[in-house]
Amino acid sequence: MLYLVGLGLGDAEDITVKGLEAVRRCRRVYLEAYTSVLTVGKEALEEFYGKELILADRETVEQEADSILKEAAASDVAFLVVGDPFGATTHSDLVLRAAKLGVPYTVIHNASIMNAVGCCGLQLYNFGETVSIVFWTDTWKPESFFDKIERNRQNGMHTLCLLDIKVKEQSLENLMKGRKIYEPPRYMSVNQAAEQLLAIIHNRRLQGEEPGITENTLCVGLARVGAPDQKIASGTLSQLCSVQLGGPLQSLVVTGTLHPLELEMLQLFSVDRTSFENHFKEPLK
Repeated sequence: MLYLVGLGLGDAEDITVKGLEAVRRCRRVYLEAYTSVLTVGKEALEEFYGKELILADRETVEQEADSILKEAAASDVAFLVVGDPFGATTHSDLVLRAAKLGVPYTVIHNASIMNAVGCCGLQLYNFGETVSIVFWTDTWKPESFFDKIERNRQNGMHTLCLLDIKVKEQSLENLMKGRKIYEPPRYMSVNQAAEQLLAIIHNRRLQGEEPGITENTLCVGLARVGAPDQKIASGTLSQLCSVQLGGPLQSLVVTGTLHPLELEMLQLFSVDRTSFENHFKEPLK
């Protein structure tokens, strides 16, 4: 059996009882280590689970998936995923491969940022399409995610923006020369994401457009959701450029049409009360 086990968002203890029981009876346990990260290291997980973990980076999963599945055909194998197993399309691919090979599988779900984002007070049923904001380079500055955020906002929907993670990435030079030298891990912050959005707004105005998202659009920054040092900050897009939320992982929400209860919740995390008072005829009391 192949077990795809969600680990939740915080630390070793966030695994479900069902997930922990599955891990402890598996012969081999892989820890997926590139779509997200926990607030604790591999060693803390091994101590709590009582199992040795095999780190599975993107290369391992993409090139050795069939080997993992062959092991699962002969014995119980667990594949651990931060958040929920279906939070990334990579894991759907693993299920499809298992089905084609006739390897039985079981999915054990857990919390992910897709539902835990509700901690900021925005209602989950008011969210539209989720987008990913990637790190820009000098020669590659995609803006397609901005169009999706605009469409969500036009429909009155909030947008959860998942921020880029660069783990075990190679420079172009090392990649071309076949050198297995990797860049230090990088995790996009809310500040960086907000700055990229503001740059797109500026570019669109230079092209004669008036974007549906502006410097004054109300947004929410979230960091380390589910961890003891979780942080949430709400304010305008401009304000979130200078808010310090600490270490990874971080997410950004661009709001759509706001219900009064959502606004009341967001003011608990406000950078500046005037950001919210502007949405009311009278100041908040």
